[in-house]
Amino acid sequence: MVTDKIYDASGFVILTDVVQDVILEMRYFSSFNFTGRRAKNYLEPIAIISKEAALALKDVSRKLKEEKLVLKVYDAYRPQSTVDSFVDWSINGSDAMKPYFYPKIEKNETFSKGYLIKKSSHSKGSAIDVTLVSMKTGEPLNMGGPYDFFDEISHPDYKGIKENQFNNRMLLREIMLVCGFEPLETEWWHFTLKDEPFKDVYFDFPVAIKSITAGA
Repeated sequence: MVTDKIYDASGFVILTDVVQDVILEMRYFSSFNFTGRRAKNYLEPIAIISKEAALALKDVSRKLKEEKLVLKVYDAYRPQSTVDSFVDWSINGSDAMKPYFYPKIEKNETFSKGYLIKKSSHSKGSAIDVTLVSMKTGEPLNMGGPYDFFDEISHPDYKGIKENQFNNRMLLREIMLVCGFEPLETEWWHFTLKDEPFKDVYFDFPVAIKSITAGA
C-alpha cells in the first residue's frame, strides 16, 4: 500500500552529519535547474536522506578515497510537494532553462517521456543524485553530459560519448552498486538504496534543518 505525504522525518538525517567529506551543490535550492527557480520547500542548501542510505554513502566515501575521489551531491530527499510543483511547471512554467536542460523536447513532454515522474523515489528518502570529483584537481570528472539533462545522452549506457566519459560513469556505477545502491537506466547520476527502509511511503516535510531537529 502506497502512503501519501508523510511528514515524520524521524528516520532521516542530514547527510553531512554522517558523511563529512561530500561536496554539496543542491541544485533545487538554486535557480540553476530545469524550472529556472528555487524549488518549492527547499528551504536550506542541505542534503537530507534516510539513516540507512547515509550509512551506505559513508561506505561509498571510504572507497572513493582510495581512488582519490569524493562525491558531489546534487539532490537527495525531495518533498512530494516539490514533485507536485514540477507537474505544475510542466503545464504553466517558464521555458527559460530549456536550452540547458531539455533542448530537444517540450516541457509538457518531460513526464510523458519519463524524464520526470509524479511519484519520485527521492520522496521515499533513499535516492540520491551524485557525481565524482577529483581530490587532486577539485574538478568533477567528465561524465559526457550534464546533470538533469533530459535526453538519451544521460542514459548510463549511452555509447555516443568518449571512452573516458563512459568509464567515469561506470566507475561511479560500480562503487555505488558495491555499496548497496541500484542505478536508474535513464540517469547516470541517480541511485537508490537497494534495501530502502521506506519503499511505499512518500514524504513531504521541507528540506530544512528544523525538519530533522523536530524529530530528534
